[in-house]
Amino acid sequence: MHLELPEKRYYSIGEIAKAFNVNASLIRFWDKEFDILKPKKNAKGNRMFTPEDVKNLQLIYHLVKERGFTLDGARVHLKEGQNKTMDTFEIIRKLEAVKTALLNIKKEL
Repeated sequence: MHLELPEKRYYSIGEIAKAFNVNASLIRFWDKEFDILKPKKNAKGNRMFTPEDVKNLQLIYHLVKERGFTLDGARVHLKEGQNKTMDTFEIIRKLEAVKTALLNIKKEL
């Protein structure tokens, strides 16, 4: 899944939810369920996600929504083999970005 997010230091939960095309409540739920997500909270309690959190959210989205893991299964998978999972996910993400670029070039021809 290729996200179209501007380069920023912090992203609001609304921006993240719109980029993933899910409800903000799902992002809040994942924040409670997964320890790897550590968004900053301002004085009002709004969650602000860093680019590292966005990468972790992409990984969680990939495991739960695209590969069909349960939340418990995704949590265990992340704890047991996080380095291997991250490497595989990074490869998939880069290949999807190349595919998107090639499809854009094809449209322009």
